[in-house]
Amino acid sequence: MATSTVAEEISERESKSKETMRALVFHGPNRIGIEKVPVPRAGVGEAVLRITLTTICGTDIHIVKGEYKVRPGLVIGHEPVGVIHELGAGLTGYKVGDRVLVGAITPCGQCGSCLSGQWSQCGGPIGGWKFGNTIHGAQAEYLLVPNAQANLARIPDELRDEQVVLLADIASTGISAAESAQLKIGDTAAVFAQGPIGLCATAGARLKGASLIIGIESDPSRASMARRMGADVVLNFQECDVVGEVLRLTDGKGVDVAIEALGTQGTFENALRVLRPGGTLSSLGVYSGKLSLPVEPFAAGLGDHKIVTTLCPGGKERMRRLMEMVRYGRLDLTPLLTHRFKLEQITEAYKLFAEHRDGVLKVAIEP
Repeated sequence: MATSTVAEEISERESKSKETMRALVFHGPNRIGIEKVPVPRAGVGEAVLRITLTTICGTDIHIVKGEYKVRPGLVIGHEPVGVIHELGAGLTGYKVGDRVLVGAITPCGQCGSCLSGQWSQCGGPIGGWKFGNTIHGAQAEYLLVPNAQANLARIPDELRDEQVVLLADIASTGISAAESAQLKIGDTAAVFAQGPIGLCATAGARLKGASLIIGIESDPSRASMARRMGADVVLNFQECDVVGEVLRLTDGKGVDVAIEALGTQGTFENALRVLRPGGTLSSLGVYSGKLSLPVEPFAAGLGDHKIVTTLCPGGKERMRRLMEMVRYGRLDLTPLLTHRFKLEQITEAYKLFAEHRDGVLKVAIEP
């Protein structure tokens, strides 16, 4: 009888422990904290993951600072790796316990935008980005995944969480800069800012076959990492005239593709100034405030320039393809994971990341 009672008590405690979870909750500018919230439940077409690894993104910093508006009470974060905890009705080909990667963008796969290949704009402008934007996100112990059939990408057994977690957002986003610019084998490229997104853009330019990749970065550790990711030359804007030096390196022609990965007026203008006539400016930066187009480097609108923007491509097929690049040694982003924190330490991690201290590039968060 005593043994049965103990077993029942253990079962009851386990049941109760699954009713709530720890999560980072946003309440307003610079007001975040770990709280107990209900564990999500999977509805039709949905899945719940037990998060095993996630990260902090630069966009999360914009949210916390109040520069990108989300509703108070939202759990933020959008780079999830985890194990399937619960499957809703209507899903096939998955089972509880599968290790999966889910992109930051979770398209439905059925709307006009998705069927036109614009998965990030699922359902409307920026509609594909749901985690930590319009629904609860990944900086928690559990995560509800919408449209799970289109978004759960199984992780090959030989890959560790650390090898794939950055594919959910920054790798998909960074690599997309060269893809959206239609960078061709032998093209020249300049990548402005070598933060996490810029470093992935540098890696993407290399993967796409750029002949000369010029990184622009003043931080020595990030400049060193840029070379590791594929930059042939790294220019420090505090020590040289970046525009003049890029033109010199390209025999006065300018680059075929300029990638802006910071989101400031100055970097946007300089990216335009180093473009050859007919070149493409591929913009990844998240801009706040007003962004102006300078007339002179834009050749008064007569230079055949193209300006393209990209929101992180998502969906399970995108994640599968990126994981295959990792699996076969074409892409290694683990050097970008410079710091690791437990979920209960996440506010400390945010402070470190926002202040760019201690050589931080990306922070891994482990629930």
